[in-house]
Amino acid sequence: MEKQNNSYRWIVFSSVLLAYFLIVSQRTAPGLITDQVMKDFQISAAVVGLITSIQFVAYSGLQIPVGLLSDRFGPNRFLIIGTLLNGIGTILYSLATHESILLFSRLLVGVGDATIWVNVVLILNQWFKGGEFTRLLGLAGVAGSLGSLLATVPFSSLITLAGWRPVFLSTGIVLCFISGLLYFVLEKKAKQNGKKDLTALVRQPQKHEKTSTILKRVLSSRQAWATFFCHFGVVGTYVGFIGSWGVPYGMNVLEVSRSAASQLMMYGLIGAIAGSLLISQFTSRLGSVKRSYLAIQIMIFLSWVTLFVIEKPPFMLAIFLLFLIGFGHGGGPLTFAIVRSTFPQKEVGVVTGFANTGGFISAVLLPFFFGQVLDMFQLAPVEVGYHYGLLIPVIFTLIGLIGGMLIKEQQKSTKPLAKSSEII
Repeated sequence: MEKQNNSYRWIVFSSVLLAYFLIVSQRTAPGLITDQVMKDFQISAAVVGLITSIQFVAYSGLQIPVGLLSDRFGPNRFLIIGTLLNGIGTILYSLATHESILLFSRLLVGVGDATIWVNVVLILNQWFKGGEFTRLLGLAGVAGSLGSLLATVPFSSLITLAGWRPVFLSTGIVLCFISGLLYFVLEKKAKQNGKKDLTALVRQPQKHEKTSTILKRVLSSRQAWATFFCHFGVVGTYVGFIGSWGVPYGMNVLEVSRSAASQLMMYGLIGAIAGSLLISQFTSRLGSVKRSYLAIQIMIFLSWVTLFVIEKPPFMLAIFLLFLIGFGHGGGPLTFAIVRSTFPQKEVGVVTGFANTGGFISAVLLPFFFGQVLDMFQLAPVEVGYHYGLLIPVIFTLIGLIGGMLIKEQQKSTKPLAKSSEII
């Protein structure tokens, strides 16, 4: 295909990665100002929790619909609109005068965010060949991890210097600018750089299957469920633990300061960046996504088992294990390499959304179940609750490992997905 041999694809890649980097930073940045928002708006922790959760509810609920729509109408406009919604939502958040505006602004951010990863995968799938695609997914993972890193010390320092409203306002304006950049790169200039070969095809009348038929086919595909379980185990356990109980675990079980516990979580983030860089390169050379992914899943599973078995691990061992768990999380994009190589191009979007939902559901369920376990042992010494709470990520990563074993590698077929339910 002309697109995949055109040097313009690297401009597309850079623009898409810039958008993804900044959008990921806004997933967790509001957590830096929770206390300030409660004070400024005189609202309770429960209301803040609702404002935070609405973003992720929108994200998870829209993954499959966005995949369906992007498969049918193309990914470019959805990525552009999603980035713009993210920017507008962030601007509204910075200008909010009432908690209802805060809630609506985070809803907009969640809707915008829901369009991003699915369409990043689809755009890379259009512009890059198989070997390049796998490696570049890893770089996309690095961009996401760096975005998360931006939402820690750097963003916190800016807020300390300038206040939270100017910082979020500036970020929103930049996101709106990036949306305009994406429109220029993906729509205007791309017509002269590799898009013409597809324009005629797009304009031809096409018969579209019913949405219910596509969904039924996906939900009956064992391969699709395998990718769902893989993402559930590899991504959700890392995000769910680091973002909720990681720091309290360090303080209550390892008996270190809040600062030291935060640094412990930072090693997990460093591991994720290293994993994103190295795993995709290794997998591309190995030539087998499944073997690489299984090795990662085994490593993550054994790391969580070790944290569970050793009730109070030495601090250096905890650093090493959190690094390994983060490193494995860096291999999460391999889920979408499997999707790309297995399913026909017209259904990559919906299966990508389905698999991505698995990681999000895990990230939501883990903190909840972990908290339930802690409540069960609230009369026991604090380390006992955390000990049994670690059974949750052990079980979740075991599910991911089972998903990895269920995967069947094959060349992408042009036949309908109906056959994919028989490939295992």
